[in-house]
Order: sequence, then C-alpha cells, then structure tokens
Amino acid sequence: MKKFGGKVLFLDRSDINTDEIIPAKYLTEISKEALKPHMLEDLKLYDFDPQSPAVKEAKVIVTRANFGCGSSREHAPWVFEVNDINVVIASSFARIFRQNMFNCGMLAVEMPEEVIEKMFRHRGGHAKVSVDFENNSLTIESAKGKATFRYPISEFDKALVKAGGWVEFADSKY
Repeated sequence: MKKFGGKVLFLDRSDINTDEIIPAKYLTEISKEALKPHMLEDLKLYDFDPQSPAVKEAKVIVTRANFGCGSSREHAPWVFEVNDINVVIASSFARIFRQNMFNCGMLAVEMPEEVIEKMFRHRGGHAKVSVDFENNSLTIESAKGKATFRYPISEFDKALVKAGGWVEFADSKY
C-alpha cells in the first residue's frame, strides 16, 4: 500500500477543473510519465507558479469545493500520481474525479468546509499532513500548530486504495 501524506500544496479556489489539472492537449500522451511536467500548468491563481519548489515538493493538495469538475478523464489523477501526490482534500469533488482517484489507489478526502478553513490556516507555515489510513484520520501540522480530523470513506473505496487501485483490487478478487 502507498504511503499517504507529506508537504501540502494549498489551492485556494473552488471549481478547479480537469483542464487546469492537466491540459487537454496532453491527453494523447501514451505514458503517465509524459504528463508529469504539465501538472497544473494552466491553473490560474494569484501568485501561483506551477514550476515552483512548493508545487514540486507537494505530496498532498488542500483545496476548496467541486475539485476535479469538467471532463471525466483519468489523466487528472494520473498526473498527480506521477508527481507523487496521492491525497487531495477538498470540501467536495466532482463525482467522476473522486472515483478515479480511488480507482488509481489514491485518497480523495472530503471534509466539511469548516475543516477546510481550519486547514487553510496552516498555509504559509510549511504544512505537512500525515494520514492514519486504518483509522480514517489525518493530522495537519505546521509552525502554526497541529490539528487532527477524522474523514469518511466507504469500505469499498478503502478496499480499492488498500489494494492499490481498481485493477489490483479486481485481480485479487476475480
């Protein structure tokens, strides 16, 4: 099973779509690795540079509502996976993006907006998230303090993540 957690990249906007996660012009690439340098390159946020060290070092994304909306493509979770980001925490996700994360063996953690606000208070404090997968909890820690939250996940989605994704899950069951 993958290790979950690490440095946090805060994306302070709702409705970040799959074209901003990985531009459509790269969907013809035949390997996940070819997607790697293009993660978030079309994302427009104040003071955001997709080539910055903060983006390159991130292992966890904390963002707002309706993350992953737009086209239903697996490339969006794939570009995170190939960049070693395997946890996205948001107040809500587009349904297909969320399921594609689980299908790829990654965590899409949905938290109430109040919790997302508490997590954003750690921005600018070199925040890290650690995930206790077995107990459905995560801890955010920074120079600004530490807080632990429980998160919901269905038993099926947890089994997908534990197996490493849908293909590995199916191979073990069928």
